[in-house]
Amino acid sequence: MAKILPFKAVRPTRDKVSLIASRSYQSYTPEERDSRMDYNPYSFLHIVNPGYKYHKEISGEERYKLVRNRYLEFKEDEIFMQDDTSCYYVYKIVNREQESFCGIIAAASADDYQNDIIKKHEDTLADRESTFKQYLKTVGFNAEPVLLTYPDTSKITEIIQEVIQERAEYEFTTTYRDTHYLWKVDDQNSIDQIQSAFEEMKTIYIADGHHRSASSYLLAEDLANENPKHNGTEPYNFFMSYLIPESDLKIYEFNRLIKDLNGLSKEEFLIRLDEWFRIENRGIEVYKPSKPHHFSMYLDGEFYSLYLRKTIYEFTDALAELDAQILFQTVLNPILGIKDLRTDTRIEYSHGKNDIVYVKSKVDQREFEVGFGLFPATVDQMKKIADQGLKMPPKSTYIEPKLRSGITIYEF
Repeated sequence: MAKILPFKAVRPTRDKVSLIASRSYQSYTPEERDSRMDYNPYSFLHIVNPGYKYHKEISGEERYKLVRNRYLEFKEDEIFMQDDTSCYYVYKIVNREQESFCGIIAAASADDYQNDIIKKHEDTLADRESTFKQYLKTVGFNAEPVLLTYPDTSKITEIIQEVIQERAEYEFTTTYRDTHYLWKVDDQNSIDQIQSAFEEMKTIYIADGHHRSASSYLLAEDLANENPKHNGTEPYNFFMSYLIPESDLKIYEFNRLIKDLNGLSKEEFLIRLDEWFRIENRGIEVYKPSKPHHFSMYLDGEFYSLYLRKTIYEFTDALAELDAQILFQTVLNPILGIKDLRTDTRIEYSHGKNDIVYVKSKVDQREFEVGFGLFPATVDQMKKIADQGLKMPPKSTYIEPKLRSGITIYEF
């Protein structure tokens, strides 16, 4: 039974929401961040990058405290306001390709994360968990929802369709040409129906935000231990999430770029590949895999198609069927000597929206020796891996929608 609750969001005033909303901090180059803050005093980047005010890089606890200060200043200046009652928030994104994503922003239970009602499919790093936990503990808010996905259910779909017939609380378009809409759901009957519909779900899945989810659980543990009157209903027992139906989730592949052939010549490398794959030289024809267990490779100015020899490779579980895992088990580890996908500096990743032509350009520029194109994973694969308690290799999925920070904020 999933516990997904309404909450009192802190939100920008309607006239400033388009100015405040920002992409995740890490997605900007330093030059982009500075440019946006130079000309936009309302950007949420001013909160998460407080050192900009002092022309100084600030890190650690000192930065966290200044983030808290900047956030409080935005509230004091009435750039942010807080809803008087607990609400759900219907949120819709229409991207430049006219793909639409629509779901509900709500508070998800940290206990559900721990008890595997909210299921994971990626490993997390303890250092990152601990760092982000301390950040949350100091600043006291979530500003970017974790992306969760749930089985399509007519009850929630009907409520959402009814809500979006009204004028949106927010409607704005970003420089990426994505249009964002938000509706506040404060009708008690609708709130009860939404909460009940989620309670009927045995399982929901993390699509994007594993570290944020893990950090929120660790924070809940800490604050519960520090609170002698802890009863489980405190805001710190929950974390802000954006829940969308599985049919709305869009998964792209992450392609692989490798800096060298591990001491092998081109011919030696191809011979080693032949053990696992039927190889066809496609010449200069751009080749992109069209189904699972097929891979593209760009090497020395030519494309190759690699078809997995299924009589050799053993499908032992859901993870073994994942193309990112197949490539690691057959090529990256045994042939190219890449043992740790998280730390090896010889491998880099390019998400599928960049396309295989981007991989080609990086190899042609001699930044990398070889590039591999993968077929994207499916929602069913992601769920099966999570259900079996397994974890995908890093950078196995590039998932949309990508959310903006600062549109709804959850305080604890």
